[in-house]
Amino acid sequence: MHVPDGFINAPVSAATGVVAAAAVAVSLRGARRELLDTAGGPAGDAGTGGGERTAPLAGLVAAFIFAVQMLNFPVAAGTSGHLLGGALAAILVGPYTGVLCVSVVLLMQSVLFADGGLTALGVNITDMAVVTTVVAYAIFRGLLKLAPGRRRTVTVASFVAALLSVPAAAAAFTGLYALGGTTDVPIGKVFTAMFGVHVLIGIGEAAITALTVGAVMAVRPDLVHGARGVAARPLELRNTGPVATPGAPAAAPAAVRTADEPGATAAPEPAADTAAAPAPTAAPRRSARRVWLAGLAAALLCAGVVSFYASASPDGLEKVAADKGIDKKTEDHATKDSPLADYGVKDITDTRLSGGLAGVIGVGATLAVGTGVFVVVRRRRSAAEPAETH
Repeated sequence: MHVPDGFINAPVSAATGVVAAAAVAVSLRGARRELLDTAGGPAGDAGTGGGERTAPLAGLVAAFIFAVQMLNFPVAAGTSGHLLGGALAAILVGPYTGVLCVSVVLLMQSVLFADGGLTALGVNITDMAVVTTVVAYAIFRGLLKLAPGRRRTVTVASFVAALLSVPAAAAAFTGLYALGGTTDVPIGKVFTAMFGVHVLIGIGEAAITALTVGAVMAVRPDLVHGARGVAARPLELRNTGPVATPGAPAAAPAAVRTADEPGATAAPEPAADTAAAPAPTAAPRRSARRVWLAGLAAALLCAGVVSFYASASPDGLEKVAADKGIDKKTEDHATKDSPLADYGVKDITDTRLSGGLAGVIGVGATLAVGTGVFVVVRRRRSAAEPAETH
């Protein structure tokens, strides 16, 4: 659903640019809290290393979304779809961080790969990052309240939230086109076509999101931001002493004589290890390195190998634009001649190698930029904590 230059006029593009900038600013502030949340712990507990794990994982989520967006899947005759990623990012790393993840992906795609217009960047961030993340996370949290404490609910809620976020983004684009579309097309026809095809695309989005969230939940549920409070199990106390049978008289305490009485013996001192329960100890912090490496390997595999087999049909927006004539004033991308334009490396004639290498470069670039952004955001929050306490 990457909107190219020329679909939306300059005033509306500028207005959505302001909206997108404001959303990113708010998300930066919110992400500082999310990135310092420990897995299953309270927000702001930076001392236990939550931020050290979450910032690289957030960068990985951005890179993974970039990779999976290269995998267009067929949804109808001559039409394909791809992951938008707002729901997946919000559930895995939080809604504020999720907005930033998708925004980083859109920025890299526009600048490096000429995918999504530069003047339409505000439109794309508002539609694909803000709308999908806000809608998906609101639905996700609402569904979790219906069956709290169940891990299965997390996967089901992920599916439904992702499914509904895609047609919501299609409706948002239709609204923006009604305000600033550059061609005279009946808006009702645009809405019907956009909503219908993106409901189908939403099914694919939902499947990818639910499978990914379910996979992380299976191995490290503490790393799923949306599942915190659900993944944690209550502490169970075991009583190793005798258990009284209902209706049976309680055992009478043995008479204890004082040492001054004749024939008295001193009461035995209880053992030190049975006199008091051992003090609870904090659970050891588990490394997220294996999850990070597995996620990176999956992203590289998707972008470098599987992307070659992706559907070549136009995506939902491209198909609707061609059918309804809303692409008549499309403008050439400013970076159309870049070395990585259209997800291929310039001067490499082998299509498989060119596309795979471009995908790997994109994953690496998105991972580096995303991780750098989130590390800086986390450190700024960490530095601000002492000042806020004084």
